[in-house]
This record gives sequence, structure tokens and C-alpha cells, in this order.
Amino acid sequence: MLYDMAHRFLSEEIEPRYEEFEKKEIFDRESWKKAGSAGLLCASMPEEYGGSGGTFAHESAIIEAISHVGVDGFGIALHNSIVAPYILHYGSEEQKQKWLPRMASGELIGAIAMTEPGAGSDLQGVKTRAEKDGNQYRINGSKTFITNGQLANLIVLVTKTDPAKGAKGTSLIVIETDEVEGFERGRNLDKIGLKSNDTSELFFNDVRVPTSNLLGTVEGEGFVQLMQQLPQERLQIGTTAIAMCERALALTIDYVKERKAFGKAVLDFQNTQFKLAELKTEVTIGRVFYNDCVARHLAGGLDPVTASMAKYWLSDLQGKVVDQCLQLFGGYGYMNEYPIARMFRDARVQRIYGGTNEIMKLLIARSL
Repeated sequence: MLYDMAHRFLSEEIEPRYEEFEKKEIFDRESWKKAGSAGLLCASMPEEYGGSGGTFAHESAIIEAISHVGVDGFGIALHNSIVAPYILHYGSEEQKQKWLPRMASGELIGAIAMTEPGAGSDLQGVKTRAEKDGNQYRINGSKTFITNGQLANLIVLVTKTDPAKGAKGTSLIVIETDEVEGFERGRNLDKIGLKSNDTSELFFNDVRVPTSNLLGTVEGEGFVQLMQQLPQERLQIGTTAIAMCERALALTIDYVKERKAFGKAVLDFQNTQFKLAELKTEVTIGRVFYNDCVARHLAGGLDPVTASMAKYWLSDLQGKVVDQCLQLFGGYGYMNEYPIARMFRDARVQRIYGGTNEIMKLLIARSL
């Protein structure tokens, strides 16, 4: 029911304007507030904090609807199932009451600022520093490639509170950007794909926030908090991957049934049949694996290694499926007016963010 509702909302409210958002390279706040009113923000947050009281399964249904409708640049998945859970799991009661209801309504748009110009998949290398000054933190540093970076007004910042301690000196601090001085947004970065999803550089120049904005009871818990939440982030990348695979396959099957070549439908050629048979099989295997990962996650048993497998294998599969489907469209597949072209561009980043697929293989190899 939630999937059907999300699919209908996205088809009616977002898809008709999606080309506009792609050209502007940013969504508008009104779309976020509409999504909040429709119950599509913070679906897995408890009702007492303004959410819908669901689980990651409900977030998965929403993310799948986003990809099936083809509005992949709408950044609510990160807001819902990456940013909000940090506040739910590690925030104080006061913090949860302060931030989560406004995230559920769309008043606050969430981002998590991990990556820096010199630190990507290796989160231990972050240089952004938060120094205690009385009952405040004074924050200096910069971040890059931050999803929702132009619109976000609630940022979970990965920072060093004690650089001498390495990973054990890492903390997560929440910043409401509307309430601070010294915070600057850089340019909206010009990306290959996911054009409508604003992605930015962020700068912190003597930004001061209360020490009460620390997530967790003591400093230095940030790296552990990140490691605990990364399996869900990586599974979410798998959600987008398998859903786009399914959409690409469905659109391609429809196309080759209609498209004629040498007097017959493209589907009637054995090469087309064999290619689609292979892709259909692999996408089905991917769906079964993904569903199993979700079931394990809901039961509390999705380990980081399996989450890494899901992220790497499903995003690799996404790249393969979209590429081979585009080939079956022929020259039309290279035209931006066909959705497969946009999918080809949008899919590429999946193998990079959330930890590169090479890092995923490294994590899997360590478990052997």
C-alpha cells in the first residue's frame, strides 16, 4: 500500500516537474514539504517524533518507487534512512524532539557531511576540527560531494574532537545551518548524472554550536556510530540499484517488442532474446538477494560484510543491466529523451559513493 501511494505521489507531483529540476540541478523546498505531508519523509521514525512508525522495509518501498518512477535525483532516501537514524539512535530525547518532527514535515532537510577534499572512503582521515570553547564547539574545515548540500539545513557533521586519537577522536555533531554564522555553501557541483540532486562543497569557518549538539553521551563515539549505520546506507544503495535494474529491463522489453529491424521486431532476434534472458535471470537473483538482506536487516542480523556484498554486487549489476539495455535501444538509447540514457548517467555514481566497490571488496576479503 505504501509503495502504491508513493508511486502515485511521485508520478503525479514530482515526475511532471522532474525535467525542470534536472535543468535547474536542484529540487525546490515545496516538493520536500509535499513529500512530508504525504508521509514519505521519516517513514521509519517513531510516531512520537513525527514519523510513521515503520521500518527500513517501508523506506525500501519508497526508494523503490522513486527509482521505478524514474525520479532518482529526489534526495529523500538519504534524509530518511541515513540522516534521521543517526539522530534516532544516538540523539538525546531533547535532540529527537527538536529535530525529527521537523525532518518528517520537510521543514528541515538533512545531509551528512563525511567526505572531504582529502578524505573519501577512508573516514579516519577527516581533518575538520571541532574544538571545545566553554559550552560551545568552534568548528573549522570543509566538506565536498555532500548530497542535498544546497538545500540541507540540518547537517550531521563528521569531525575530529581529538585529532591525536585518530578514529577514537572522531565525533558527530549536528548543525542547524539557519542558526549559525560562519557556515558557507560552495557551488552546486556539476555532475555526470543525478543532476537534480544538489551536491555541494560546504565550508565551516569558526562555526559555533552548543556542545549539546554532540550525538552520543561522550566525544569520540563518531567512528563507531558511522560503522554501525553504514550497513543500512550500503543496503539502501542496493535498493536503488535493484529498482533501477527492474525499470531498465521493463522499459527495454517494451521497446524491443515495438521496434522493428529487418522486417521484424527486435525481440524476435535470438541475440535479443538471449541477452534479455540473461539479464532477467540476474535481476531476479539480485532481487532475491536484496530481499534476503532486508529481512536480515529487519531481524538485526545484517552484518557489515553482507551489506558490503549487497552494495558492490547490486551496483555492479545495475551498471551492467543499464549498459546492455541501452545497447538494445541502439542509437535511441544515446538520446537524452529516452529514460535509459538518464539511467546510464545516474547509475555510475552507485559504484563510488557509500564507499567505493573496491573498498567493499577489501572489507569482504578481510572476512575470509
